[in-house]
Amino acid sequence: MKTICLYFEIHQIIHLKRYRFFDIGTDHYYYDDYENERSITDIAERSYMPALNTLADMIRLHGKYFKVAFSLSGTGIEQLEMHAPQVLEKLQELNQTGCVEFLAEPYSHGLSSLANEECFAADVKKQVKKIEEYFGKKPTVLRNSSLIYSDDIGLQAAQLGFKGMLTEGAKHVLGWKSPHYVYNCSLAPSLKLLLRDVELSDDISLRFNNPDWDGYPLFADAYVNRIAQLPEEEQVINIFMELSALGIAQPLSSNILDFIHALPACAKEKGIVFSTPSEIFAKMKSVDNLNVPDTLSWVDEERDVSCWLGNNMQREAFNKLYSVADRVRIASRQVTTSVS
Repeated sequence: MKTICLYFEIHQIIHLKRYRFFDIGTDHYYYDDYENERSITDIAERSYMPALNTLADMIRLHGKYFKVAFSLSGTGIEQLEMHAPQVLEKLQELNQTGCVEFLAEPYSHGLSSLANEECFAADVKKQVKKIEEYFGKKPTVLRNSSLIYSDDIGLQAAQLGFKGMLTEGAKHVLGWKSPHYVYNCSLAPSLKLLLRDVELSDDISLRFNNPDWDGYPLFADAYVNRIAQLPEEEQVINIFMELSALGIAQPLSSNILDFIHALPACAKEKGIVFSTPSEIFAKMKSVDNLNVPDTLSWVDEERDVSCWLGNNMQREAFNKLYSVADRVRIASRQVTTSVS
């Protein structure tokens, strides 16, 4: 039986204000509070709340049949706490239904997994603690920033105790293989992997409202028919995207929420169910190792980390930043110890 794993990411950057040369040494406040409040309030009104209300109505109509997963970055949670607490309240309401799973990810939504194992572990543990405080359950599945993954990162995740990870079903990694199976980390076979279906995910998050796209207009029944027509043995269809795709990338005027709302009814007609990542990992065995010696992500056509580390200036900034990581961590521990 085919199952859809529907997952949404919630993340919000912290905006920095314009910092001039003459501010050096005189102004030590770097944040643009006005832009932070404006941007998170806007995205909450135009995307998060309408989308979450729609998902809540889908759970009300379909009960335990419909399942969905989320991950929230720590910085995103902080912005919501300050400027849009109604979003967190709605997520807590959804959590009470038993139809939602919350995943782990790095608190900062940063690139620590590429630079410093201790920073990465601390970043993930910090977010896990925050998720447990809000939703009462410790995440067992990890989703790294921008689905960044490699064999080494998978090994780190397994050592942190996670049962599985989400990552990108990139063609240059899969080759002839399909993303519609459960795989496992080549260096840590106990860590299972779910791979994002790039085409089916991007049809919603990137192309839905594009009149020049061959698939426009996209209707829920046609979309589910494509899933139903996949080979019988391909049973896991992973549709991963940012929650802001519903309302921001694809405006509400495009009827994107009507499309999402219709998916469970169409899927039920075809005998397709919905599952959370943990449910899939518990029920299905891995079919093979996934060898990922080089880092991949869900960003850009390259599906790698070149958008962050593709030129000398980026790499120099990255190296400079993480060169002080150990000192910052030690200083933070000392502050915590002195306070306690």
